[in-house]
Amino acid sequence: MKRLFGTDGVRGVANVELTVELAVSLGRAAAGIVAQKNSGPIIIGRDTRLSGPMLEAALVAGITSAGRDAVCVGIVPTPAVACIVKEEGAAGGAMISASHNPIADNGIKFFGADGFKLPDELEDSIEACVHAHSFPQPQGTAIGTARAGQNLGRHYYRRLTTGAPDLSALEVIVDAAHGAAYAIFPYILRKLGASVIELHCENDGSRINVECGATDLRTLQGAVESRTAAGGKRVVGVAFDGDADRALFVDETGRAVSGDHVLFALGRAAKAAGQLAHDTVVATVMSNFGLERALASQGIRLVRTPVGDRYVLECMRAEGHVLGGEQSGHVIDFRYNTTGDGPRTAITLLAILAESGATLHDLVRDVVEMPQILINVRAKTRDVLSHRPVADEVARAHRELEGWGRLLVRPSGTEPLIRVMAEGSDRERIENIARRVAACIEGELARS
Repeated sequence: MKRLFGTDGVRGVANVELTVELAVSLGRAAAGIVAQKNSGPIIIGRDTRLSGPMLEAALVAGITSAGRDAVCVGIVPTPAVACIVKEEGAAGGAMISASHNPIADNGIKFFGADGFKLPDELEDSIEACVHAHSFPQPQGTAIGTARAGQNLGRHYYRRLTTGAPDLSALEVIVDAAHGAAYAIFPYILRKLGASVIELHCENDGSRINVECGATDLRTLQGAVESRTAAGGKRVVGVAFDGDADRALFVDETGRAVSGDHVLFALGRAAKAAGQLAHDTVVATVMSNFGLERALASQGIRLVRTPVGDRYVLECMRAEGHVLGGEQSGHVIDFRYNTTGDGPRTAITLLAILAESGATLHDLVRDVVEMPQILINVRAKTRDVLSHRPVADEVARAHRELEGWGRLLVRPSGTEPLIRVMAEGSDRERIENIARRVAACIEGELARS
């Protein structure tokens, strides 16, 4: 039986794979498992997707039918749910979002009372309950209640303004991807004094992540270039994905700034402030070797994990690190939150810019990236990776790259894709190798 939980909750096409019935069952199971040791409510947030209210209603029905209270906080970034859960002493939380996925998709991810995403064993317990249809059925006054959260967003607002940096020297162009940060982030920036230009900052779930936000920086890059050419001073672009757990940036030249660059800037500043535990930053195997080299020049060690923020998080908690993240812009900074937090990452980076007087381009210029190619192959099953022709082609690629590059071939944990990544000192050669491996996988899928 296919596992319900991927690397970031349960995801699928809303009303097809992620059905109302499944959402009800997940709510029932989570109510009994997430809230075992805490009598508080379960906090529920969502992004702007059209299927959000439908799945919210189903999830609330499941939670309350199992005897737990549900508090709905509406459209908020994923990190706001984690923050509110912890500040309110709630039993747990749930975020309804498919993050960077297409419009038709949606997802449900759960948080424990400590504000952290659930460990594998609790997700496995929820899944077992769903498959067994083993749920409590209280009656009368034992049934849970549902209500709208009143002013609970204040906890997250306070988290974002910690330190109250003066951003009045900056002009910030914000691309919210028509997603969960559409209102909160421009508001916070203005409260901190920045001049703000809004892009895709409307509550429009019919356009979430469509040619905008962190998944497509082209419009933001053009806007930054135009504003700089028109005389804008210290212009910076910030882009979020649908649920704002990740952020990417555009410097004053219109150049994209990845999560690797951000980890370098935050890591160096944290070390200088004496706040970088063990002088270590945690990243995944996808992070460019240029990050590792730049951090080493600052006396900072890079620890790598498998792909997925859950693995970064596990390493950070197990080894006592405070900063980690992914090349995609998903940054976890335990100084401020328990999960990836795009808005807080942006505020922290913008504060460094404002206080140092540096441009973003200069701040991250030490990260000299090695050429890296990523090709996504659409595939509903990962079994193709065990086929002999694919295994042989991958082995051949590894032999060719030995000593000057590397290859990673892996199934996505959030989408029906197999990702082929090649990195090395010769761009043309790694492009050819990556395309060859991708073509082999596509050929095998066509024959399957």
